[in-house]
Amino acid sequence: MAELAGFEAAFAAGFTEAVAEVAAVLDERARRLLLGAAARRLGRGGIKLVAAASGVSVDTVGKGAAELEMGIVADGRVRAMGAGRRPVEHSDPGLWPALDALVDPESRGDPMSALRWTTKSTVKLADELTASGHRVAPGTVARLLKDHDYSLQGNAKTLEGTQHPDRDAQFRYLNDQVSAFLAEGSPVISVDTKKKENVGTYKNGGREYQHRGEPVKVNTYDFIGEAGKAVPYGVYDVAANTGWVNVGTDADTGMFAVESIRRWWNRIGAPAYPGATRLLITADGGGSNGSRLRLWKTQLAEFATETGLAITVAHLPPGTSKWNRIEHRLFSAITMNWRGRPLETHEVVVETIAATTTTTGLTVAATLDTNTYPRGIKITDREMKAFETRYLHRHDFHGNWNYTIKPEPVSETTHPGEPT
Repeated sequence: MAELAGFEAAFAAGFTEAVAEVAAVLDERARRLLLGAAARRLGRGGIKLVAAASGVSVDTVGKGAAELEMGIVADGRVRAMGAGRRPVEHSDPGLWPALDALVDPESRGDPMSALRWTTKSTVKLADELTASGHRVAPGTVARLLKDHDYSLQGNAKTLEGTQHPDRDAQFRYLNDQVSAFLAEGSPVISVDTKKKENVGTYKNGGREYQHRGEPVKVNTYDFIGEAGKAVPYGVYDVAANTGWVNVGTDADTGMFAVESIRRWWNRIGAPAYPGATRLLITADGGGSNGSRLRLWKTQLAEFATETGLAITVAHLPPGTSKWNRIEHRLFSAITMNWRGRPLETHEVVVETIAATTTTTGLTVAATLDTNTYPRGIKITDREMKAFETRYLHRHDFHGNWNYTIKPEPVSETTHPGEPT
């Protein structure tokens, strides 16, 4: 037995030396197949012997042996044309309809139409399908979802408090609004304010490659310094998959929110949609673009008058801000791009945001906004009533969440909240 083992080791070493002599004229695949052939001739344990003698990984030698086992054809294909197992959906035509029913936005109250999301993992979906008679693996579930333009996400926190009874109905209404605007070529944007960031040498979450033992040094405490904070207000164009971020240095108010949208329209929106007569904005129900914020609505009226656009706003229902598309399509990419990097100046914030891209084609533009936005602007009940009569059309379904602000000629416009 010892003599046999010695022979096998000598054979492996000799064969490896022979392969090395002609390595210059062999490509990677040919070398792998030759080593695999030697391992097959040695039989049991041959893969380890050849790998040890050649310095090549066991996986590489094993792969070469496996390819030979399956057969090689002249055109370089591992299998002959038409060979191999057919996709499972061919033998089980009901598989995709069953999977689609599990993740369909109508049944889940999904707020976005162009791309459907799910909070169920591929493992859970595969288990549910198998339990219902469709035996399938998680990998196949992922492939089917990708083939049908789904973006599969793991479990995520999507509810913030008590669920509103009309939550799903509002999502369906928002879905219909988005579909109608996109079908006619009108712009649809998702807006929100990203988390405020301290500007200076402060710790930023995540890690970035540095020389070993030489991390970037940052402040021990996160007390706000002279540079203050950065207030990024984002605009995500749903159809174009582009982002715009107005980086403010002052307060996050309704005036700041509308100014950010105005800047997007003047620099990007108007050139991209030259014939547009209306604009759809999807937004959270709170913050500087909240559904109850009077300043937000009156500022939108000024913007509508300036542009001639009829502006429709559809708010996400209460407690669902995590569903806002801008969170997943723009803000998450920005956060990944500046992870582990101190945001030392506002210029660093702007340039880092503008450098954000994704494999799905996202591009982002950013600008610095140093304007001052006063807090505490009051709009009286009387002024608001006059404003609603003149500008605001509430939709029949949840007019507090869904409304259209009509443009008026500048000469006929007064601005609620301003002295008359």
